[in-house]
Amino acid sequence: MARPRTPKGRARVVHARLAEEYPEARCELDHADPFQLLTATILSAQTTDVRVNSVTPALFARYPTAHDLAAADPAEVEELIRPTGFFRNKARSIIGMATALVDRHDGEVPGSMAELVALPGVGRKTANVVRSVALGLPGLPVDTHVGRLALRLGLTSEGDPVRVEQELNPMVPAGERGDLSLRLILHGRRVCVARRPRCGECVLAEVCPSSRV
Repeated sequence: MARPRTPKGRARVVHARLAEEYPEARCELDHADPFQLLTATILSAQTTDVRVNSVTPALFARYPTAHDLAAADPAEVEELIRPTGFFRNKARSIIGMATALVDRHDGEVPGSMAELVALPGVGRKTANVVRSVALGLPGLPVDTHVGRLALRLGLTSEGDPVRVEQELNPMVPAGERGDLSLRLILHGRRVCVARRPRCGECVLAEVCPSSRV
């Protein structure tokens, strides 16, 4: 097929092909509710989902709700999350987040972007993860994989994650933005890797302006 001439045209093809390639795409952070996902996503900074999933069962057993975590002893939380790295800062962030949920939202996770990013330790990426995965709301998380693939695929020329999100949002139906992000992340991990993308194995090579095949 001829390569689409516009970023929006490429986005339609990318979205359709990745949906076929990765129908199983899902958030890999284990969670049972929005509070747990919010906590796990904060903990996932600069570490792997596997490492986060190794500590959250004990963390959530000890502090199952925002009220419980808000009242936690920081030293106990630090010890539970130590394997995720930067554990002192992360403990401060998740306790602060839980305290804010209790003080401002009766312990419940809010749905609006403005209210989410006002919580300690929560940026747009984390807010979009919670919105799209746990709350069923539109959200397109832009991590390093999404940002890298968006550039390579010619969907954007921006490097700033917020601007990438703003450019991608109109290209995808609102309810499918989270799925696109999850599939771009999987594709970035499995095929379109950072140093040596495997273009010969890529279902997007035909429409990708950066393809080496």
